[in-house]
Amino acid sequence: MSVDEIPDPQRRGFLRTTTAAGALLATGCTSLARVPDDPWARAQAIVERCSRPLSFRNEDFVITAFGAKSCALVPAKSVWRKEVRDVQTPAPGATDCYPAIAAAIAAASRAGGGRILIPAGSWYCKGPIVLRSNVHVHLAANAQVYFSADPADYAKYGDIDCGEAGRLVLSRWQGNDLLNYSPLVYAFNQSNIALTGEDWTSVLNGQAGVDVAAGAGKSAGPWWNWIDRKEGVVNAASINPLNAPLETVAPTLSAAQRTLIQGTHPRWNGDTRYLPALSEAGVPVARRIFGIGHFLRPPMIELIGCSDVLLEGYQVVDAPFWQHHPVNCRNLRISRVNMESLGPNNDGFDPESCDTVLVEHCTFNTGDDCIAIKSGKNLDTQYGPTRNIVIQDCVMNSGHGGVTLGSEMAGGIEHVYAQRIEFRNAHWATDSLGTAIRLKANMNRGGFLRHLYVRDVTVPNGVDARARKVPAPDPANPFKGVATGGGAIVTIDCNYAATDDAVRTRPTAVSDIHIANLRAQNVKMADGAFSGWQAVVILGPVAASFNGPAGTPILPVTNVTITDCDFGTPRNRQEPVYVHNAKDVVLKNVTIAGKVVNRTFST
Repeated sequence: MSVDEIPDPQRRGFLRTTTAAGALLATGCTSLARVPDDPWARAQAIVERCSRPLSFRNEDFVITAFGAKSCALVPAKSVWRKEVRDVQTPAPGATDCYPAIAAAIAAASRAGGGRILIPAGSWYCKGPIVLRSNVHVHLAANAQVYFSADPADYAKYGDIDCGEAGRLVLSRWQGNDLLNYSPLVYAFNQSNIALTGEDWTSVLNGQAGVDVAAGAGKSAGPWWNWIDRKEGVVNAASINPLNAPLETVAPTLSAAQRTLIQGTHPRWNGDTRYLPALSEAGVPVARRIFGIGHFLRPPMIELIGCSDVLLEGYQVVDAPFWQHHPVNCRNLRISRVNMESLGPNNDGFDPESCDTVLVEHCTFNTGDDCIAIKSGKNLDTQYGPTRNIVIQDCVMNSGHGGVTLGSEMAGGIEHVYAQRIEFRNAHWATDSLGTAIRLKANMNRGGFLRHLYVRDVTVPNGVDARARKVPAPDPANPFKGVATGGGAIVTIDCNYAATDDAVRTRPTAVSDIHIANLRAQNVKMADGAFSGWQAVVILGPVAASFNGPAGTPILPVTNVTITDCDFGTPRNRQEPVYVHNAKDVVLKNVTIAGKVVNRTFST
């Protein structure tokens, strides 16, 4: 496919055209609409729908029959800044199993479906695993797929020929559509698909911290290095000379529009800021070409426009970017997956503009949010909101946030249910969970965050309880020192990373957040026992951050209830609850530092 032949994803119907997806939209949402007003009855309906087993043709396609060969491993180092780990990587001369896996999937697809079996062994894959309808890819016990750490291997096989940028795929990066390197596991507009493992010895290894030259590869790496700006080296954060001025790519913009979109950041045309600028400027996705010469790391597993999806029973390690990123998917279940990846932006599971999703029995140890629910950014909202998500019976250890909504949520997020979660925070002494329940937005996002229900969750080792200095009052920055980035057990932050976005013209509406039966405990530290820095932080929309038309309503956070909860002993006893620009925040039978609180906040 050439760039000129790319469909326009700005049309809302794009990627919702398959028969299965259409049927799901026609039946799934209607059936949920008939559920009684009881939110937990609605949650149970979602669980039941997502738990229906998928059916596949009963034939195995073993990758060794297509030429795959297990490889020997050699020692290597995985590096993320100052953290260096001893790992193993495929030895020089290892067989590339990409052709065999692709051929097995193609054969199963031609046959009408079946199971791709990756047996026990170490399998080197110099390209993406691309899932197809009615095909089930299964890793046996002790099967480990080592994906190539060479980014060039993910710009070879895409459907879209972008010339010197490579053969790319349609992807989405932090809420914005683009043409980019293929994710390591990818599916586009497929239905009835499964990726499973026998147990957590079934491993998908992204090798994102390994220098390519350490083993079977030939060029330098690793993926994780792309995030840091270094003198004289172009990467994601630095000026990229390949990024043309807005005058060239969006000539119809007025000078004032260009000025607003570019903002004042000296590196606004670095890849991470340039892509959102293209969205704000209305540049079509066919002209948002990244890939070779650019530095936006792909997700480990990205599924776009898919329906009837099962992800189950495997382990992910060392992902380049987000570990799981379903976009515009329907009827998806992820179960018994261990997410063990502590690199930059290594969110565990980020459903975006999805409907009817079940997350259960998963364990998270991540370099960013454990779960972050999203729905687009800037003007890329064509897939609509994310809704009808159930998260239950999971364990969350390291991460910035546990159950998180946002920040890329311009299409809106609603009807999210979390129950029986253990925010275990097992590594509290060295790599603490920042916050258990987290909502984040800013004046760039717009959209809404509403109808979040949480019940029966535990925080046995608190959240980030480190001591911190309380800054002196600063009239120029009255929110300086507010612990929105971590340290509160419950955080609602409507001013998240506000200066990262030049266009701040769309306030977010946050309402109807209900938390019940949360139980936090303290951890013993050198100077006492604490459950975190604060119990609750609610920073509603900050009017001073807005740069849109005068008179635009800046609505407070509204209708928050926290009931029958125990927050342990926060370190900040002077202000365990912080509330700004919020109305009807009700604490009922809430224990903080041994004292019962019954109070309504409106500020």
